[in-house]
Amino acid sequence: MATPPRALDNSDIAELLAVASTTAKYPAQKALRRAARRAFLWPEQAADLLAAGRSLTELSGVGPFLEQVIRGWLQDPPPIPEPPALRQGFLTLPQARAALRAEPAWADALRGDLQMHSVWSDGSGTIADMAEAAAQRGYEYIAITDHAQSLRIAGGIDERQLAEQGAEIAEINASFEALDTPLRVLQSIELNLNPQGEGDMPRTALDGLDLVLGCFHSALRKKEDQTERYIRALRNPDIQILGHPRGRIYNFRLGLTADWPRVFGVAAELDKAVEIDSYPDRQDLSPDLVRLAAQAGCRISLGTDAHGPTQLEFIELGLASALLAGVRAERILNFMTREELLAWANDVRQVSAQ
Repeated sequence: MATPPRALDNSDIAELLAVASTTAKYPAQKALRRAARRAFLWPEQAADLLAAGRSLTELSGVGPFLEQVIRGWLQDPPPIPEPPALRQGFLTLPQARAALRAEPAWADALRGDLQMHSVWSDGSGTIADMAEAAAQRGYEYIAITDHAQSLRIAGGIDERQLAEQGAEIAEINASFEALDTPLRVLQSIELNLNPQGEGDMPRTALDGLDLVLGCFHSALRKKEDQTERYIRALRNPDIQILGHPRGRIYNFRLGLTADWPRVFGVAAELDKAVEIDSYPDRQDLSPDLVRLAAQAGCRISLGTDAHGPTQLEFIELGLASALLAGVRAERILNFMTREELLAWANDVRQVSAQ
């Protein structure tokens, strides 16, 4: 049901753009869909730009044509339809920043980012590039989680490449230590889980890693309950973090369904973490599931899923999501010191192997 006209924020504009794309023809359809996605990362409210007499083309994805469209909506706000489930529960950057400004100690507690990719798989930056960007943010650690071998479409790496990557990470860490830079790069991987919860790398290749993130990348449109699939994944002794659990993507894929309180209860029982993937199109766990995870008391991992150095800013979306959902600070991995994080991962690995 449509709501009465009111002042529009960026999430409203994103929905109007997405709705307009359903009846537009190419290339306008593509431009509308692209702008709808990018609206979540606009650093300022479009309404504020208009009020200041600035051009809306300052916003990513907005050209002269869309500026006129959005300007018309802002000047004469239309009713905003209720977004379908495919587009619900996505924070905008101004919303996230407003929440974090209200609780500055929350962001100050952040020590690192636990999911990102490099040129070793499908990222655009080298490990050194990602590490330098993280050092500039004052991080204590980052986890390089390039894709594992079976995800060939994303340039997944095999056991030999993983070992070579480990040598590169050791060299980077040695250079940081020599410069007395606090940051250290953790060697990790984004293990590709099949629907049975099994990974695609031998345990011998994983035992020397600092962290293992496990993620589903196939059979993500199933409509039947997937609870047992998640429980099998959580009981996989090779992983410590279950990444982007629902598998949703904004305006593209709804993701999987499960008995989430049961899933999160098993994660809490095993002391494993579930991830808030902070990539704007994912934001997965979605806010409703973050609240359930918080209620279950399981650990939360925050990762940007960054594929380039500039995308480390996405962490604000995950931080705000956890804050707004009431996650306790002591349950967030990224608030641990590096020594505490590695000790937790080692404990989970040892218990899982029994």
